[in-house]
Amino acid sequence: MHDLTQVWIGYVCLIIFTLAYSLVVFEEKIHMRKSKPVIFGGCFMWMMIALYEALYEGGHAHEYIKELIGEIGELFFFLLVAMTYINTLAERNIFRALRSWLLSKGLGFRQLFWATGLITFFLSPLADNLTSALLMSTVALAVSGGNRDFIVPAFVNIVVAANAGGAWSPFGDITTLMVWTSGKVHTLEFSYLLIPSVVNWLVPALIMFPFVPKLKPEGGQEKVELKPGAWVVAALGIITVATAVSFHQFLHLPPYLGMMFGLSFLMLHGYYLKRWGEKKWHEAKGTLGDPARHFDIFKKMEGVEFDTLLFFFGVLTAVGALQYIGYLAMASAASYQTVGPTVANIMVGVLSAIVDNIPVMYAVLKMSPEMGLDQWLLVTLTAGVGGSLLSVGSAAGVAVMGVDRKNYTFISHLKWAPAIAAGYVASIGAWWLVTMSLR
Repeated sequence: MHDLTQVWIGYVCLIIFTLAYSLVVFEEKIHMRKSKPVIFGGCFMWMMIALYEALYEGGHAHEYIKELIGEIGELFFFLLVAMTYINTLAERNIFRALRSWLLSKGLGFRQLFWATGLITFFLSPLADNLTSALLMSTVALAVSGGNRDFIVPAFVNIVVAANAGGAWSPFGDITTLMVWTSGKVHTLEFSYLLIPSVVNWLVPALIMFPFVPKLKPEGGQEKVELKPGAWVVAALGIITVATAVSFHQFLHLPPYLGMMFGLSFLMLHGYYLKRWGEKKWHEAKGTLGDPARHFDIFKKMEGVEFDTLLFFFGVLTAVGALQYIGYLAMASAASYQTVGPTVANIMVGVLSAIVDNIPVMYAVLKMSPEMGLDQWLLVTLTAGVGGSLLSVGSAAGVAVMGVDRKNYTFISHLKWAPAIAAGYVASIGAWWLVTMSLR
């Protein structure tokens, strides 16, 4: 990797990246899906880098790209499995049943606001922040009755809860996985971040709570019939997450391999359902002769939000180009050397709201600045929760944007940024208190 920050190719790529990301920000105004500009920008940046190296100094980009595609592939397949499971659970009526159960309890929008946030916060350390956010935002949308005044704060609350919950577990976020596997923070040491994570979620939630409507959603008496195999699919989903964690922790294999193994469980179960499992149910419904009504796992995969998956490809490709050029290392080096680790690590969190937190954390780990455990805990916290400041700053936010593109947008999330920022500052204060003994 060479320093290309001071030559024309570096400036050109920075301009391309800025323009592409600007189009993402204004997605709802220009009605262009967010994946389109970042894929174009990311690939165009690498084309320019390759042309520059061919003209001036020989090609070095190829080896770096091979590493980058490995990272992109891991995330891509991980998300593909998570989204396929969620689509299948939705098709088997699990979410409608959960919605019906929540409504049958007579919960109003305010109680649902807390219920979905709390479940997300404690599900995220186990099922990772992305899967948790996707799951609970789907439930929140189902109980919303289309009420925008509930949907927006509920979705923001879920994104913040997912990122905060993921920050205190080595399996809760891809960045925590990276810190854990690098040996900077050991398994039990993540518990230091529990209280700061709770604070990070609670402060914005308390600020948003008065703005949640005091209404009750309609449809509390709805009776939902689960389709055959619904609970088996739910159990397989839990087993899949456990498999991914086990592959990583005990077999030292990438988590996505465990997720794909789990997808094979669902595919085999889908075969059983199609051949035998649904037969009596279809006979009772009179739909046995309609193949379109029969379970097909590939139909569930077709329903995956590919705009989200391709957005990740574009973002990581583009940010990988910036890293290759040397901009991320330059920013990290300048910050750690000039302002010290505490301020620099706080800035990492803010940066991760603008740029994806994975390459930002990757850059910090590559630099490996001399820091104690307290500072590695801080950067783990900030990189995990800083992405909540913007809807495009975290995997959870980007995924939730795909759940309800009409109401939950970049701008609707941005309106709550001051509340999220208050939680960010408060969580850093909590970190300072809980890590005093480590200094």
